[in-house]
Amino acid sequence: MTFDSEYEPFFQPPGWVVGPIWAVLYTTLAISMYYTVMNRDKFEKFNTIVFLFIIQLTLNLLWPSVFNSAEYLISLIMIIFMIVFSVLYAYYTFKTVPIASKLVWAYIVWITFAALINTAYYLEFR
Repeated sequence: MTFDSEYEPFFQPPGWVVGPIWAVLYTTLAISMYYTVMNRDKFEKFNTIVFLFIIQLTLNLLWPSVFNSAEYLISLIMIIFMIVFSVLYAYYTFKTVPIASKLVWAYIVWITFAALINTAYYLEFR
């Protein structure tokens, strides 16, 4: 069962909305990382910040294949780590470069919403 299955949570957005949203979110993530890298000398924990960003982005890129293979519990765990790492990234960048932090807030909201959708699939098919 995947997004193409007969089951869809009532709050799942239509497929045509998802692509444009991700285009915007990936753009804001890239701009956020640009601001972070351009101000790297101002951060005490620059390497940690970059590590958090790379890990959450890697999980994000791997997530669709895990979700589409109907491994809903694993994909939910992946999203939870994406949320945690993104929130930590936003936290560590906020004081030094607030715009870098604010640019990921919409992403955090979207992946939290994705976690709710993922949870609905998990509960339906466990």
